[in-house]
Amino acid sequence: MKVEIIPCLFDNFSYLLVCEESGKAAIVDPVEYYPLSRVIKRLGVELTSIYCTHHHADHIGGLDELCQEFPGVDVAAFKGDAARIPRLTTLLGDGDIVKFGSVQGRVKHTPGHTSGGMCFLFGGHLFTGDTLFGAGCGRLFEGTPEQMYNSLQSLTKGLDAGVKVYFGHEYTLANLKFSQFIEPGNRGVIARIADATTVLAGGGTTTPSTIGLEKQTNPFLRCDIEDVRQKPAEKLLLDATDPVSVFTAVRRLKDSY
Repeated sequence: MKVEIIPCLFDNFSYLLVCEESGKAAIVDPVEYYPLSRVIKRLGVELTSIYCTHHHADHIGGLDELCQEFPGVDVAAFKGDAARIPRLTTLLGDGDIVKFGSVQGRVKHTPGHTSGGMCFLFGGHLFTGDTLFGAGCGRLFEGTPEQMYNSLQSLTKGLDAGVKVYFGHEYTLANLKFSQFIEPGNRGVIARIADATTVLAGGGTTTPSTIGLEKQTNPFLRCDIEDVRQKPAEKLLLDATDPVSVFTAVRRLKDSY
């Protein structure tokens, strides 16, 4: 499977996935019509599926026009979002299998950012929308801190460190600066800030990351680490040390950072 990273809007990403055996293709998050249509035409692939990670307008803004240009395309999202995402043809639940061409993937329901958040795993490629960012996670618009913590843990548990993580926004450098605030002694964070700064200055993107890199530098995946507990305890006078309480405090600090 080939992955085309397609920057859209101000800081969003859409992804075009191509089955190299069949020439069939799928989109993860139809953010914006024109950039996606242009890449599909340039590659000469057949768009058969669109996967939506959640219902927010900045992730599905190009959906209607794409469906008009490619009639018969299958549009898949969480079953609970049937009234919030137009043109849905496939309603998904946790653990369901999706397929385009000869490429098969599995979906994970990850409530937290929204109640209907979904992530898509195709082999060594994980598409996380606004659930898991580079060095961060999405704001909790519809879910609880406990839901988001559990979603992140279930999403990343058991995955190989080399699995690539493709996220929905270019927030990585800002997130890393917060990571350094939370865990100033983390050398991995310091090194990643330098790398991200260089990549972005050269016109590149920080997507994809990897599961291993996120576990080393993303404070929202490190709430069981004593060094991560210290800053919330200092700033918010946090007494509880369980990971959900620490996650809640770290998310609160990030919201006002």
